[in-house]
Amino acid sequence: MSEEKHLNIHKSRKQIFTNNFIGGLAWGIGVTLGLSIFVAALAFIGSKINLVPVVGDFVSNVINYILLNSASLPGR
Repeated sequence: MSEEKHLNIHKSRKQIFTNNFIGGLAWGIGVTLGLSIFVAALAFIGSKINLVPVVGDFVSNVINYILLNSASLPGR
């Protein structure tokens, strides 16, 4: 009985290639769709939380710090 289970293991290279290709294609589509849904959800949540002023203020502070301390940079 256990010998019958192991008789159908051998597949041709074409069957293995086709099976792996279709599996890889399905995996790639799944990752793409999942990531797009995840990014869309983050964008939706981010639009409701209103993080843009917080991030903008942080970037502004970093740029101002760099400009104020740019006298010590070479070439200025």
